[in-house]
Amino acid sequence: MPATSLTRMEGQATAGSVARILLPPGIYVPHELNGWVRLHPRVVYRLLFHSVWQTLQKFARNPKRLNGELGATMVLHTWGQKLDQHVHLHVLVPAGAWNKQTKQWHPADSTYLFPVKALSAGFKGRMVSALRHGYEQDDMPNITRNGEVNRILEESMNKDWVVYTKACHGKPERVLDYLSRYTYRIAISESRLIDTVDDGVRFRWKDYRDGQHKVMRLSGVEFIRRFLQHVLPKGFMRIRHYGFLSNRYRRVKLAEINEVLRHSKVYENKTTPDEISSFVESPLDPKLLWFCCHCNLFHLRNMPWRRMFLESLAFFRI
Repeated sequence: MPATSLTRMEGQATAGSVARILLPPGIYVPHELNGWVRLHPRVVYRLLFHSVWQTLQKFARNPKRLNGELGATMVLHTWGQKLDQHVHLHVLVPAGAWNKQTKQWHPADSTYLFPVKALSAGFKGRMVSALRHGYEQDDMPNITRNGEVNRILEESMNKDWVVYTKACHGKPERVLDYLSRYTYRIAISESRLIDTVDDGVRFRWKDYRDGQHKVMRLSGVEFIRRFLQHVLPKGFMRIRHYGFLSNRYRRVKLAEINEVLRHSKVYENKTTPDEISSFVESPLDPKLLWFCCHCNLFHLRNMPWRRMFLESLAFFRI
């Protein structure tokens, strides 16, 4: 992963670790659209990012849900274990929304941000509409067969689109490690390559149906073809940030959110902000805070050994 991207994501994880993190591990595009991805990758990928964000944003702004602005970091992933085309987005979402009018943080009520079926239906409708509109605006001129657009979009609408969500209760570093696997390399790592024999390439792949690691052999031409279909168009950004995590507003809005969380009532059952500041290095040190999914409150870890250790260091400095 480039150092700049990793630094940005680490900064965002600080706010996410305080507000709890929800991670939709995959928002998938049906394989019926793979042909259009090959013909117009830039258009389809752009519409994918836009449709996912518009869907999440609509759910977050609903007064019956979070009633605020969401933040998200999205990473495009286009391959499967066998180097076949498997287009989907990994989306990192803090578990709450920021209402800039009232200056309030609205946390999620459970370990799931939004209902999965409703999220899947909303995303499907927006993506299909965006593709149809793009074709009508001549953004995809390489689709020339009569009736192909209506046929494929109708087939796609009749299928269930996969949106898989999962709550992340671990440290934010684990989430960043999970996402970083898809950002600094393309399609396959060198450790999976076995050898090249008789104009063919052998590599390891994992079959998720039975959990077994297997070996696949492809001709040199087929291996290169599969690899090159995952090279993104020139200048296309694989990692994108939205909402209060966008590059333009991130610094200001995260500072406002952190300040509100620091003085929020979620601390009143255990410790006041002044008591926290008395021995925590920073007002929102993620190492000393943990979130309880049952009572939806933050708690402060009481670690007297930490104070004793710091005092001992101060003694030896004398």
